[in-house]
Amino acid sequence: MLIKRSEDAHPVGGPAPPARVMSTAARREFGAGPLSRAAALIYTLLVVELLLLLCAAPGLVALFALERHASNLPLVAACAVPLGPAFSAALYALHHQRLDLTELHPSRLFRRGYRANLAGSLLVWVPTLLWLTVIAINLVNLSAAGVPRWWAALLVPVGAGVAVVGVNALVITSLFTFRVRDVVRLAGYFVLRTPQVTVGTALLLVAATVLTLVASEAALAALGSVLALALVRGGEPMITTVRQEFTR
Repeated sequence: MLIKRSEDAHPVGGPAPPARVMSTAARREFGAGPLSRAAALIYTLLVVELLLLLCAAPGLVALFALERHASNLPLVAACAVPLGPAFSAALYALHHQRLDLTELHPSRLFRRGYRANLAGSLLVWVPTLLWLTVIAINLVNLSAAGVPRWWAALLVPVGAGVAVVGVNALVITSLFTFRVRDVVRLAGYFVLRTPQVTVGTALLLVAATVLTLVASEAALAALGSVLALALVRGGEPMITTVRQEFTR
C-alpha cells in the first residue's frame, strides 16, 4: 500500500511538532528582524503620540489659543496639567512595549498606564508646574519688582534643578509604585547618583525649551512620544537601579 506524503508531513518515525509551537516560533522569527523592529517602533510611537495628544487635548487647545505674554504664565501652567498624566502613560507604554510586530499593544499599555498613574502623576506634576511658574514669573518681572540682576543667576539653576527632579519623579512614579514623598526623595537622590541621566534629561529639557521658543508649543507636542522615548532610554540606569535596590 502506498502512502502519499505531503510536504508538511513530519518524517516517519519522528514526533510531530505541535502546530502551536511551530506557529509561535514562526511569529517570533517574523517579528524579530531589524526592519520589523523599526516598523514596530514607528507604529508604537505614532499610536502613543495620538493617544497622548488626545488625553492632553483640553489643555493643549486652550494653550494654543493663549497669547505669548508673561501675564499668561499661570494660565499656561493650568493648561499643562492634563499633559502630566498623558505623558506618564506614554512613559509607561514605551517602557513596557516589546518591539515585536506580532505582539504590539501600545494602546492597551497606554490605557493601563493612564489609569494606574493618574493620581500619582498629578501629585508629582502639579507641584512641579507650580514651582516652575513661580520661578518664571519672578524671572520675567525682575526689573518691575526691583530685584537685583544677580537674583536671576540663582533662580535659573534652581528652576533647572526643579525641572530635572520633576522629570525624574514623573519617570519613577510612571514605572513604579511608591509613596509620593519617597518618589520625590528618589528623584532628588538620582540627580547625583546617576549624573549621566541628569545631564541627558537637562539637555532634553533645553532642547524642548528652544524648540518651543523657536517654533511653537505645537511642534513640541507633536514630538511628545519621541521625547518620552528619549527619557525612557536615557533613564535606563536610574530605572534599573530603582528596580534592583528599592523594589522586592
